[in-house]
Amino acid sequence: MSSAIKTLDVKILDRELRIACPEEERAELLDAVAYLDKKMREIHDTGKIASVERIALMAALNITHELLGMKVGRGVDLADFTRRMSAMQEAIDEALAEQEKLF
Repeated sequence: MSSAIKTLDVKILDRELRIACPEEERAELLDAVAYLDKKMREIHDTGKIASVERIALMAALNITHELLGMKVGRGVDLADFTRRMSAMQEAIDEALAEQEKLF
């Protein structure tokens, strides 16, 4: 039986987001947030891209490239990785939606 959906406040690239998440997926979502934040900061710190939207898209592209580069059978739990990618996609979508509200 799945637990109730709760909200979780997170920060990605200094932007605060509130994300809905089942309690049993909270730890995985926090891992995904940390990974996405790290990737976005790496891109941001190069100084070549200023817009948060472009940084998010580049991070998504880089993470997708990492995923596609993985080979089945190397001890990678693809189901777990897929859940994390979904959580990251939701976080990106919410971040972009919040940014659009500012303009």
